Amino acid sequence: MINALQERRERPQRLGEKLQQIRFKLNLSQRQMLDHLNLNDYHHAFVSMWEHGRREPPLIALLRYAQSHGISTDVLINDELNLPSKNKSK
Repeated sequence: MINALQERRERPQRLGEKLQQIRFKLNLSQRQMLDHLNLNDYHHAFVSMWEHGRREPPLIALLRYAQSHGISTDVLINDELNLPSKNKSK
């Protein structure tokens, strides 16, 4: 049974799109992205589910996505913020 708080929790609508943009900018497959994020215990199908909004990624995945792109997690979860046009990480 889903409790009332879970039903009302607002979810970022653009999160999956942003995760996919990061992966594409890094030119990585879904499996390579998990390896890049050191999330080797996850099946590559999870990346697809995250990118298409069917599942929410765990917090550690969000943190590592953000770090891999040199951005704050705020940029990922705030629908009003866009990813920077250039990858700031080196």
